[in-house]
Amino acid sequence: MQIDWTTFALEIINFLALVWILKRFLYRPVLDTLARRQASVERTLAEAGEIEARARTVQAQYESRLADWEKEKARAREQLDADLALERSRQMQALTRTLAEERARNAAVDAHERQEIERAQEVRALAQAQRFAASLLGRLANPAVEARLVDLLLEDWELLPEMEVAGLRTAAAAKGAGVAVTSAFALAPDQRRRITVALVDKLGQGIPVTFSEDGQLLSGLRLSLGSWRLHLNFADELAAFAASPNHVN
Repeated sequence: MQIDWTTFALEIINFLALVWILKRFLYRPVLDTLARRQASVERTLAEAGEIEARARTVQAQYESRLADWEKEKARAREQLDADLALERSRQMQALTRTLAEERARNAAVDAHERQEIERAQEVRALAQAQRFAASLLGRLANPAVEARLVDLLLEDWELLPEMEVAGLRTAAAAKGAGVAVTSAFALAPDQRRRITVALVDKLGQGIPVTFSEDGQLLSGLRLSLGSWRLHLNFADELAAFAASPNHVN
C-alpha cells in the first residue's frame, strides 16, 4: 500500500489548522472563563474568610460581653444580697425597737392599771376603815372625852408659832372679825371661859367669841377665824387621815 504524501501533508496541515483554530477560538476563551471563575471563587473565598474572621471577632466580642454580663450579674446579685441583708437587719432592728417600745408601753399601762386597782382597793379599804373608825369613835364620844380634847386643843393653841399668831392678830383686827368655836357637845361654862381667855390672851381684847354645837364632829372642837382653822375633833381628823398623801396618792 502506497502512502499518498500529498494527502498526508494536507491532513497534517488541516490538523494543525484545526488545532490553531481550536486554540484561538475555543481553548483560550475557556481558559479565560475558567480564570475568571477561579478569580471569582478566590474572591468569594476571601470574602467568606473576611466574613468568618468578622464573625469570629463578633463571637469573641459577644463571648467577652457575655462574660462581662455574667460578672456584672454576679456583682449585682452580691450587691442585692448585701442590700437585702442590710435592709433585713434594719427592719429587724426597727421591729425590735418597736416591740421593746410596745412592751414598755404595755408594761406602763399594766403598771398604771395595777396602780389604779391598788388605789381603788386602798380607797375602798380606807373608806371602810374611816367608816369603822367613825362608828367606833362615835360610840366612844362623850363629854369626858370632849373635856380631854378641850385641854389638848388649848395646849396646841399655846404652842402656835409666833409668826402664825401674828397673822391671826392681823385677821382678828379686821372689821367684823370673830372666832367661832364649834364643839360636838355643849361646852360647860368653865370650858367656854378657858377657851375665851386663851383666845383673848393671844389675839387681844375685844375679839368676839361665839360657841355652837355640831354633832357631826363626833367629839372635839374646831376654831375658825376667817379662813383659818384649828381643829381637834374626830370628824376632821378622820377626814385628814382619808386625804393624807401617805394613804391616797
